[in-house]
Amino acid sequence: MIRHIKFKKKFYVNFQRKIIVNIKKEIGEKIKRIRKKRKLTQEQLAEMIEISPRNLSGIEVGANFVKAETLEKILKALDITSEELFSNDHLQDSKILIKYINNSVKNFEQDREKLELIYTIVRFLNKGQA
Repeated sequence: MIRHIKFKKKFYVNFQRKIIVNIKKEIGEKIKRIRKKRKLTQEQLAEMIEISPRNLSGIEVGANFVKAETLEKILKALDITSEELFSNDHLQDSKILIKYINNSVKNFEQDREKLELIYTIVRFLNKGQA
């Protein structure tokens, strides 16, 4: 019985650690992706939020947990909301994403300008694919 309890406790602690590591990694990857989208280097963003580039690198790879104060500075520097940073819409199942895209396109049937924009984006994404 004691052995079983120790196993459950050890399993639970390891499970919690994995979740925390995954959360740190997801947040870090998202910060990195947005930073690159904004065409900022690690050095530039680090300077903007008043931390070392090494510390920012640790945040981006999920090695360091970001402090609340630093997180606020990151949100401001990248011009995003906390909802945008913590949303997981991009992790949805492919079928759900396709359905959402299809429904969105149907809503633009009468808007030629938006349809042309979507068409241009799709053509660009398909370039280089046989």
